[in-house]
Parts: sequence; C-alpha cells; structure tokens
Amino acid sequence: MLACVIKGMRTKGTAAELEVRRRIAARLFREDVTLAEIARCVDASVSSVRRWKKAWKTGGEAALASKPHPGPPCRLSADQQEQLCDVLVAGARASGYDTELWTCRRVAAVIQKRFGVSYHFNHVGRILHALGFSPQKPLRRARERDEEAIERWRKEAWPRIKKRDAGCKPASHFSMKPAFSCSR
Repeated sequence: MLACVIKGMRTKGTAAELEVRRRIAARLFREDVTLAEIARCVDASVSSVRRWKKAWKTGGEAALASKPHPGPPCRLSADQQEQLCDVLVAGARASGYDTELWTCRRVAAVIQKRFGVSYHFNHVGRILHALGFSPQKPLRRARERDEEAIERWRKEAWPRIKKRDAGCKPASHFSMKPAFSCSR
C-alpha cells in the first residue's frame, strides 16, 4: 500500500498543492483503500474523498486537475506590480502628494498615471493585499513635537520621578473603617 506522504498537510493551499492531494487519492483509489483511510492520509474529509472518487470514475485523473481561478487576470504585469511596490515604499510625497498617507483613491490614481491601467478604488485594496500590503493607521503627532526634549525627559526626569523613597512602603492592608475610606 502507498504510504501517506502528505500527513499533516492543511486543507488550504495553492491549486497545485490541492491537485497533488487529489492525485495521491487517485493512486489510493486504484489500490482499493477505504475512503476513510484515504481521507486520513490526505488530510481531507470523507465527503471530499467521495466526491473526488466519483469525479475520478467518470473522468479519470484529468477530472482531478485544478481548475483556473474565476475572474479576469490582473491587468498589471508582474513587472508593473513590482514597480508599484517600489512607488508605494517610496512614499506618497515622492508621488506628488502633500502627506505620506496612501489611500486606495491615491493608489488608483498612481496606477492610472504610471501604467495607464484604471481600477476602481474599491478594488485597489485587494490588489494591495495580494502584493503584501495591509491597512495601517497613521500615528497622530503634534507638529510642535520636540523629539530631543522628549528623549531628554525620558532619560533624566522620568527615572527621578519613578524612584520611590526606600523608607516609605505602601500599606500591606486596607482598613475597613468608615473614617479611613476614600469615597469622596
């Protein structure tokens, strides 16, 4: 009997990985292995294996081949996608915007301007996600912020404030007397 070579494989995977699982199942179909055993070997449900076997009986191994993903292909080439990543990493100011904030509308405009490909701004988020970008919330900082003064305060003032008098220890118990309560 064929050894279970993909033990521990997740259900999720690329189309090619999933096709490999179905082809291993097909080899096990020929050896009359039970559906439950095949399901355990390829880490799939028995109902999926049953569906694969039905397709295999009617269409052979060709029926187990992966299908192309639905929807149109990306209109940006791999080279253009790489260029887009470089533009995004360079920052929005490098593309002529006043702030460093990238929005889907801005990215759609940059794609249109640089590559001549128009996308609706709602779809740009999916493209960015596919390229490995994720939504980020910009830090809100005052324009008047003085980084040197903040660092000086952290190194000099904060350690002095943080230190406690060694002779003053906090109480180890709380009084239940009404005269000592802090309810005001």
